[in-house]
Amino acid sequence: MKALNSDEIDVEGGKLEKDREKIIRSSKMVKIHNQALFSGLAYCISSCGMILVNKYILSGYDFNAGISLMLYQNFVSVVIVSLLSLFGVITTEPLTWRLIRVWFPVNIIFVGMLITSMLSLKYINVAMVTVLKNVTNVITAVGEMYLFSKQHDNRVWAALFLMIISAISGGITDLSFHAVGYAWQIVNCFLTASYSLTLRRVMDTAKQVTKSGNLNEFSMVLLNNTLSLPLGVLLIFTFKEVDYLSKTPLLRMPTFWFVITFSGFLGLAISFTSMWFLHQTGATTYSLVGSLNKIPLSIAGILLFHVPTSVENSASIFFGLVAGVFFARAKMQERY
Repeated sequence: MKALNSDEIDVEGGKLEKDREKIIRSSKMVKIHNQALFSGLAYCISSCGMILVNKYILSGYDFNAGISLMLYQNFVSVVIVSLLSLFGVITTEPLTWRLIRVWFPVNIIFVGMLITSMLSLKYINVAMVTVLKNVTNVITAVGEMYLFSKQHDNRVWAALFLMIISAISGGITDLSFHAVGYAWQIVNCFLTASYSLTLRRVMDTAKQVTKSGNLNEFSMVLLNNTLSLPLGVLLIFTFKEVDYLSKTPLLRMPTFWFVITFSGFLGLAISFTSMWFLHQTGATTYSLVGSLNKIPLSIAGILLFHVPTSVENSASIFFGLVAGVFFARAKMQERY
């Protein structure tokens, strides 16, 4: 057998090292792609699931206490985040009076946003809710222009115009049109846009009064949900939901408690999975997937809840969903 000289050994060793590096690089790429795929699926499932489960609770069970549902879901979130923070799984900022004073105004908008979302979802089908929510983008864009002097290009305004047309045509052709539901949804659009615009200013101030000088997503979840509890209790008594809760047989059903508790877990899952997905991909992919996610959500909403629809209404819904995707792409191109 021919003996290998030192040069041949070095060459062979170099090839083995290169092959090893290729294998490591390819395995890392597969891992990254898998992480992005799993995080994206988790985000889509949790965000779709939350809306569908809430619709099922409010319409399927005919539960007429949307504020109480919001309060219970937020309570579940507070308990879970507090436990995770206690065991060191996540880090959260301590709730100080200075931080509460800064955050409380935006929390009032946050609570109003959640409650009006519940109230509109009870009366409007899921597909139309997703289309009408596009109006929030229009209000936010106008608010950015006047409050922050931010200019948008023609592609963004074209997409926003398409959203308005689809919302109007969808409302006109909606066979299950409900004036109360549409009124609550319009209020929700204004509150959601206000929350988005106000949050940008409040976050900078809030960071200055925290001990670490930072405010992560988990701290915001804990802060928002904790502050919403006393406000929610006050609203339950104000709108006399206590009387309804004392009489409804739903609270004596274990399956009902399971469903509303599950909805609380889903609400928190949206916060966790959105952070995970955003970290694995980026703002561009996150925004586009969020828009594309409305398409299966709308179809599922129509099929699961047997929503009466027409060709005209279906076309308006599809038109609105496409406008949402077009808006996401326009915003991406505007960034670069």
